[in-house]
Amino acid sequence: MKIAVPVTADQRIDDHFGHCEYYGIYSIGENNEIASFDIIPSQEGCGCKSNIAGVLANQGVTVMLAGGIGGGAINVLNHWGIEVVRGCSGNAKDAVEAFIKGDLTDSGISCGQHEHHHGHGHDHGHGHSHQCNH
Repeated sequence: MKIAVPVTADQRIDDHFGHCEYYGIYSIGENNEIASFDIIPSQEGCGCKSNIAGVLANQGVTVMLAGGIGGGAINVLNHWGIEVVRGCSGNAKDAVEAFIKGDLTDSGISCGQHEHHHGHGHDHGHGHSHQCNH
């Protein structure tokens, strides 16, 4: 299994998928450990308009751990057979290890940059509303 993570230069999860500097590619071995790590530079353009989903899929990526990501980008990644786990933050390697252990779940929250919301904030039961800064 290969897991992709949008990362900054210091290996932290980039809060906005479409504007990240790099993608970290973690290859997971048979014993659910990180077997290898590669980094590829991000392509120009918004995540849902670039062909990064195809590039990642062709490298064998099946999971994307992301911070903030819009619905359009999720649709494109899903089309290429890549599962998206939203709401991730912090050190990329820590997030990958948490995902492997089953301790990381999708937040269910998408950024609204390319979507239209109808007026009221949603708190999704977490006691706070999600806000993306673009």
